[in-house]
Amino acid sequence: MAKLSLLANLLTIFFIHSLCCPDEQKQALLQFKSNFYSVFISNSSFDSSTFGLESWNSSLDCCAWERVVCNPRSLLKPVTALNLDSIVPMQSFEPILVTSSVLTPLFRVKSLMLLDISSNYIQDEIPGKGFANLTKLVYLDLRQNSFNGSIPLQLFHLSFLQYLDLGSNSLEGVLSPEVGYLQNLRTLRLDENFLGGDIPREIENLTKLQNLSLRHNEFSGGFPSSVLQLKELEELDLRENLFSMQIPGEIWKLSNISTLALSKNKLSGAIPASVQNLSKLETLELENNMLSGEIPSWLFHKKALKNLFLGGNNLTWNNNLKIVPECTLSKLSLKSCGLAGKIPEWISTQKSLDFLDLSNNKLEGFFPPWLAEMEVGSIILSDNKLTGTIPPRLFRSLSLSVLALSRNTFSGELPANIGDANEIMILMLAENNFTGPIPTSIADIYRLLLLDLSGNRFSGNTFPAFDPEALLAYVDFSSNELSGEVPVTFSRETKILALGKNNFSGSLPKNLTTMSQLEHLDLHDNHITGEFPEFLSEIPTLQVLNLRNNSLNGFIPDTISNLSNLQILDVSSNSLVGSIPEVLGNLIGMTKTPNTLSSVSDMFTFSIEFNDLLVNWKNSIQGLSSHNLLIYSLLDLSKNQLSGKIPASLGHLKDLKVLNISYNRFSGSIPESFGNMDSLESLDLSHNKLSGSIPQSLSKLLQLGTLDVSNNKLWGQIPVGGQMNTMNDPNFFANNSGLCGMQIRVPCPEEPSPPKTQDSERKETWFLWEGAWIGFPLGFFLSVLIIFLTGYLVPAPPPNRRRLRRTSISNFY
Repeated sequence: MAKLSLLANLLTIFFIHSLCCPDEQKQALLQFKSNFYSVFISNSSFDSSTFGLESWNSSLDCCAWERVVCNPRSLLKPVTALNLDSIVPMQSFEPILVTSSVLTPLFRVKSLMLLDISSNYIQDEIPGKGFANLTKLVYLDLRQNSFNGSIPLQLFHLSFLQYLDLGSNSLEGVLSPEVGYLQNLRTLRLDENFLGGDIPREIENLTKLQNLSLRHNEFSGGFPSSVLQLKELEELDLRENLFSMQIPGEIWKLSNISTLALSKNKLSGAIPASVQNLSKLETLELENNMLSGEIPSWLFHKKALKNLFLGGNNLTWNNNLKIVPECTLSKLSLKSCGLAGKIPEWISTQKSLDFLDLSNNKLEGFFPPWLAEMEVGSIILSDNKLTGTIPPRLFRSLSLSVLALSRNTFSGELPANIGDANEIMILMLAENNFTGPIPTSIADIYRLLLLDLSGNRFSGNTFPAFDPEALLAYVDFSSNELSGEVPVTFSRETKILALGKNNFSGSLPKNLTTMSQLEHLDLHDNHITGEFPEFLSEIPTLQVLNLRNNSLNGFIPDTISNLSNLQILDVSSNSLVGSIPEVLGNLIGMTKTPNTLSSVSDMFTFSIEFNDLLVNWKNSIQGLSSHNLLIYSLLDLSKNQLSGKIPASLGHLKDLKVLNISYNRFSGSIPESFGNMDSLESLDLSHNKLSGSIPQSLSKLLQLGTLDVSNNKLWGQIPVGGQMNTMNDPNFFANNSGLCGMQIRVPCPEEPSPPKTQDSERKETWFLWEGAWIGFPLGFFLSVLIIFLTGYLVPAPPPNRRRLRRTSISNFY
C-alpha cells in the first residue's frame, strides 16, 4: 500500500507540474517584470496597473498570465508567445525611455515562437547576441521603439523567421547581404529608420516574401532589380527614399503585386507600359518624383485599380482625352498634372471616391454641384482658379473630413450651415476673396483640428465660441479685416493661434492662458495696446511669440524667462522702454536645439501647407516654413525705446540664429560674450549709441553672414578672421566714430586712439586754458629770476648789450 501511495503522489506531482509552464521560464518572466518596474518605480506618477502585467505573479501558472501563450500540446507547456506591445506607459505624452538591457531575461525563454515588444520606446542597440538564443522565432515585432545602431546580423540567422518588423526606430547603416538567409520570410518591414545604401542583391533569395516595406529611409541607387525576382511579392513600399533612374520595364515580373508605392523618390522617365500587365494592381503611388510624359489613359482601364497617386511630377494630362473609367477608384491624386478647364466630369462616375486631390492645376469655373453631392471624404482643390461661392449642399455631407480650397478666387460669404458638416477635421480656405463675418456655426464642428481662413476679407468682431474641450489645434485668421478685442474662445488644446494683420485692439486678454497647450501665438500688425503682459509667462509651452508692430509699452518683464521653450520672440516696432532683462539670456529654447521637431502637420497622413511665419530675417521680411520652424531661433527687439547696456547674458543663447536690437537707445560696449553664440547668422546692432570697439570674439562666429553696426559711436579696427573677412559692405559700418579695417578700405593707424567725446574735449579745453593761466605768471617769475641772477652774478655787459636785453624783455611783455 505504501508503494502504491508513493506512486500516486509522484503521478500527482508530475501531473500538476505538467500543467504549469517551466519554472525557469516563469522566473525569467518575473525578472523581466521586475526590470521594467524598476525603471518606473522612482517616478511619482508610477502606477503598476498601466503596464498590463498585473496578473504576472508567482502564485499563478505563467500560462494563465495575460500576454503569455503556452503550447497546450506539450507536457512541459513551454511559453511560445509573448505579446508585450505598448506596456510602457505614456507620461503626459512624453515616453520614459527604457534601455534594451530589460530584455535580457526574455532570452532565456528559448521556446519562444512569437515575440512582440513594439511601441515601448526601448533605446540602445538591438541585443543581437540575446536574440541569437531564440532560434525558434517565427514572428518578431520590434516596431516603434528607439533602437539605434545597425541591424544585428544575428537576426538574419533566425532561419524560421516569417515576420520581421523593425520599423519606426533609429536604425542606421546598410542592409546586410546576410538578409538573404531569411528564406522563410513572408514580411519584412524596415520603414521609418535611417538605413541607406543600395538594396543588396541577396534579397532575391527571399523567394517567399509577400510584403516588403522600406519606406522613409535613405536607400539609394536605381530601382533594385533584385526585387523583381520576388515572384510572390504582393506589397512593395519604397516611398520616401533616394531611389533614382527609371522604373524598369521588367516591373511586369511582379505578377502578384497589389500595392506598388514608389512616391517621394527621384525616379524619372515615363510610367512604363508594362504596368498594364499587373492585373492585380490595386494601389499605384508614384507621387513626388521626377516622372515625365503624358499620363496614360490605360491606367483608368485597369479594373482592379482602387488608389492612384500621380501628382507632384512632370507628368501632363491630355485635356482633350475623353476618359471612361473601368476602375472604381477610392483615392485619386492628380495634383500639379496640368489639368485645365473645368473639374473633369468623369470623376462623377466614381461613386466610391473617398479622397480627391486636384490641387496646383489650372482648373477654372465653379465648384461643381455633383461633387458637393458625392460624399467624398477629402476634397483638395487648392492652388487653382476656381470661382464663385461654395454650395451649401457640401456641408450636409456625412463623410467630408478634409476640405482644402486655399489660393483660388472663391468669393461671397461662407454658408451659414457650415457647422452641419460635423465630420470635418481640416478646413483650409486661405487666400480667397471670402467676405462677411466668420460663421459662428463653425464652432459646432467638434472634430475640427485645423482651421485656416487667412488671407481673405472676413470682417466683424464676433467669433465662433468653441467648446474648451474641443479638439481644435490650429487656428489661422491672419490677414483679414477682423476687429474688436483679441478673441480667446478657442479650445484648451489649441497649439497654434495666428491672428496677425487684422484690426484687433485693446490689451491682450488674460484668458489666453486658458490655452494651456499653446505653442505658437502670432498677433503681429494689429493695434494692441497696454503693457507687455506678465501673464504670458503662465503659458510655458510657448515656442513662438510674435507681437511685432503693435503699440505695446512698458518694460519687458523678468518673468519672460519662465518661457523655457521659447525659440522665436519678436516684439519689434512697439514702444517698449527700459533695459533688456538679464534673465533673457536664460531662455533654454534659444540655448540648445530641440531633440525632436513636432508639428501639427504630423497628425495627418498627407502633406498640409501651412502659412509661413513672417519675420525680419537678415534685414528683410522673410517667411519661415512652418514645417521646420523649430530649427530656427530668433530674438527681435528692434524699433522700440529700449536703453541701457546690452546684457552680456545674451551670449548664452548659443542656438540663436538672428539677433536684432537695432533702432533703440542702447549704450556701452558690445559684449565680448557675443562671440559665444555659435549658431548666429545675423546680428543687427545698428542705430543705437554703442561705443568702444567691435569685439574680436565675433570672428569665432562661423555661421555669421550679416553684421550691421552702423549709426553708433564705435571706433577702432574691425575684427578680422573667419566670417568677419567677408563683411565688406561699408553701409553696415557707416556713421560711427572712427572704424577702420580692410572691410571698409580704411587703413588703421598703428595705435589707434579712442575718439574724443564731448566730456573729454571739455576737460581738454579746460586743461589748456588752465595751463595758460598758470604758465603765464610762472613764466614771468622765472624770467625775472633769470634776469636777476644774470645781472648780479655775472660781470656787467657793455651798455649796448644791456640795452638789447632790456629790449628783449620789453618785447616779451
